[in-house]
Amino acid sequence: MQGGVSGFQNAPVTRAVVLSSGLLSVVFSAQRRARALGISYQDTITNFRLWKIFPSVFAFQSTPELMFGLYLLYYFRVFERQIGSNKYSVFCLFTITASSLLEILSLVILKDTNYISTLASGPYSLIFASFVPFFLDIPVTSRFRIFGLNFSDKSFIYLAGLQLLLSSWKRSLIPGIFGLVAGSLYRLNVLGIRKMKLPQVISSFFARYFAPSPGSTSRPSRSLVGNTPSQTGRAVQNQPSTGFAPLVEPPESSVAMLVSMGFDGNNARQALVRARNDINVATNILLEAQSH
Repeated sequence: MQGGVSGFQNAPVTRAVVLSSGLLSVVFSAQRRARALGISYQDTITNFRLWKIFPSVFAFQSTPELMFGLYLLYYFRVFERQIGSNKYSVFCLFTITASSLLEILSLVILKDTNYISTLASGPYSLIFASFVPFFLDIPVTSRFRIFGLNFSDKSFIYLAGLQLLLSSWKRSLIPGIFGLVAGSLYRLNVLGIRKMKLPQVISSFFARYFAPSPGSTSRPSRSLVGNTPSQTGRAVQNQPSTGFAPLVEPPESSVAMLVSMGFDGNNARQALVRARNDINVATNILLEAQSH
């Protein structure tokens, strides 16, 4: 899964989450160190209890958690590329909200009302909710053996997730489990959540302020089935008629595999149409188009 488009191209929401998580983790880590050294902060806003809820959603408390967490958040950008930034924003809001409510409810049942200090801070709910579509929708692209054991290119992501889940035992286990529950609720389309979209102004905000700069991205994508930009359906219709069998719509599993490799969904679909659903030929077409 290392080929294709790298970085945060087509994943501005993921970039915003990664930057927020990294920045808040550094800021509040420095604050905790200052307090440990006896430097007091009298700022009433900083000491206000509810103010701590925001960093608890995004800021990790230790360096190992930060490393594994940011790696997983960055890797799961393939999900945003697959469903689009608007729906991914809905996914983030839903899973964080649902998981947080379930966590608080569980601690109330356990008669532990010290919510903030009991639970590990950081976007655990979003990370582990992302494991649900990762397991169900992102296909395995390669398999190999190490010391007689079978592994796939997804195995290391599962291992990193397990390490993060058990990093602080109960403090990380509870938000991790409820993150999986929230991801499953989204997958089951509870309340029709998968069809919901945020106002366009929010998508424009992420695209404007968190999309990679033009110098760090490749050229704008072009249609792979013709010389001028066009939509997939139009490109297929414009194909000259021949005596061969008509073009077959690419299966979603093949499109998902190319998207997981970092390619744009529309370009992946067009490449598969051109390659007559040969995944290897389609990959070569996409790589050649990217090199141009």
